[in-house]
Amino acid sequence: MSDAYRSAGVDYRTLDAGKRSALTEALATSGLLGAVGARALDSSRGEPAFVFEAAERLLAFVVEGLGTKSIIARQVEEQLGLSLFGNVAYDTVAAIVNDLCCVGALPLVVNAYFATGSSDWYEHRGRHEGLLAGWREACVDAGATWGGGESPSLPGLVEAQDIELAGSAVGMVPEGRGAILGAGLAADDEIVLVASSGLHANGSSLARQVAERLDRGYATQLPSGRAFGEVLLDRSVIYVGLVRALLASRIDVHYLSHITGHGLLKLMRPRRELTYRVRWLPEVPEVLEFLTEEAAMAPAGAYQTFNMGCGFAVYCAAGAGEEVVRVAAAQGLTAGVAGAVEEGPRCVVLEPIDVVFGSGDMDLAPRG
Repeated sequence: MSDAYRSAGVDYRTLDAGKRSALTEALATSGLLGAVGARALDSSRGEPAFVFEAAERLLAFVVEGLGTKSIIARQVEEQLGLSLFGNVAYDTVAAIVNDLCCVGALPLVVNAYFATGSSDWYEHRGRHEGLLAGWREACVDAGATWGGGESPSLPGLVEAQDIELAGSAVGMVPEGRGAILGAGLAADDEIVLVASSGLHANGSSLARQVAERLDRGYATQLPSGRAFGEVLLDRSVIYVGLVRALLASRIDVHYLSHITGHGLLKLMRPRRELTYRVRWLPEVPEVLEFLTEEAAMAPAGAYQTFNMGCGFAVYCAAGAGEEVVRVAAAQGLTAGVAGAVEEGPRCVVLEPIDVVFGSGDMDLAPRG
């Protein structure tokens, strides 16, 4: 776990322990679905979305949040005069649907959760309208209906000037396909890494901490000439189109991983005794390079905190990697065959930066 991220108030070891405990309790309720003729796929516990079968179809459900990136949007608006709440709304939907499609389900319905510290937040009409437009646009790009949601006012729990963004989604596995839960992962499978657009939806707490230390804050100019705050709020990539195309192809996909919290530790999300060896890494976006330099992060810390240019990973049968790259290119995405799965202990080996993450660095599997 990165010391820099821990200093910003985020300790994944503690959070992961809490998740494991929650998953264990949730596991005890699986049998209740039988009362309505449905069943839980308990092998999906600990995966990005929960999978269950009902009416002879495989469905998936997920709840996800944006974290503290909406605070950055508010601070950037105050400091730079740029209203980018449409972008963070888009990011929230991206976080939701990207997790959902990791299990091989395509989103059907997305619901929103907008929690404010005061109902006065909605009096900023441009901000509110931008938020709604960004959410709708992301749903369109994901091919999902915006079903509704909840918008509580929570004074004392949320700061009066801020908004917490989160939501949920239901998806369906295409007919004739099974859920993608890593059962087919094997030695010699290829790993394709698909590029991110920047910060995406994790690392915002550390980004805010860095901004506080800069003389010009979010107005600090990056090498491209753009302001630090503006680049932090570049829209995340929605990978649903890529997954949709892969599922419609004959490519043998064995696993999918959305690279968010935990960074490239997510490459070993499957609880399998396999080694994930990476020999190529995509270019690091300038905003992430800047963040890691300003936070004085070593490569190991950076690659387990930020996505570092890797937004999504596709694990496929040996020899299919280049076809995945071509499918990604057709979706306007940059990707590369980055490495392979090997027999061996559960770990991630990042050869270009000489970093190894061991099994104990991330464990999201329920107990029992």
